[in-house]
Amino acid sequence: MLQQKIKQDEISIGSNIRKIRKEKGIGQTEFAIKLQLSGIDITRETLVKIERGIQHIYATQLRGIRDALDTTYDELLK
Repeated sequence: MLQQKIKQDEISIGSNIRKIRKEKGIGQTEFAIKLQLSGIDITRETLVKIERGIQHIYATQLRGIRDALDTTYDELLK
C-alpha cells in the first residue's frame, strides 16, 4: 500500500508533536514504543527526525501520533 507523505515545509508538525509530547511528560523512547505497540511503524530515530522537521511524516504515522497523544489534527498542524 502506498503511503502519503506530509511535508513539513510550511507547517511545523514536528515541533508541535514535540511540544505536546513534552507537555504530557512522555519521553521519546517511551513514545516510540507506545506507537510501535499500537501498530505504527516508527523508531525513536525516526521520531527524532520528524520532531526536528528533517523527515517527512506519513499520514498513518500522523494518525497514530494524534491518537497516542490524545490530541487533534488541528493541534498538530497549527
